Amino acid sequence: VGVVTVLGGGYPASGAAGRDRLPVPCLPEGLRYDPQEGPGEVQTPLLGSPADDLLIGDKVWFRHAKAGELCERFDTLHLVEGDRVTAAVPTYRGEGHTFL
Repeated sequence: VGVVTVLGGGYPASGAAGRDRLPVPCLPEGLRYDPQEGPGEVQTPLLGSPADDLLIGDKVWFRHAKAGELCERFDTLHLVEGDRVTAAVPTYRGEGHTFL
């Protein structure tokens, strides 16, 4: 089984702590969290055979439980259908607004 450490690891959703609040590694398919770890601010170890094919600089995409954490930090969200990015849309921050 492959192992890869990625930069960052997404943002847990606000609310009561639980697995349902964690971002899920979704592309490439087949990556999962190490049972002893979770998403980290700086780095996140992931397990699964797709790790063997990743090179330094390759992207790993996470699906977040809620959009608020992303909208507050980034100016653009990427919309994904299947294994393709189909659009990039501005967040409220990208439109020049901040609420926090």
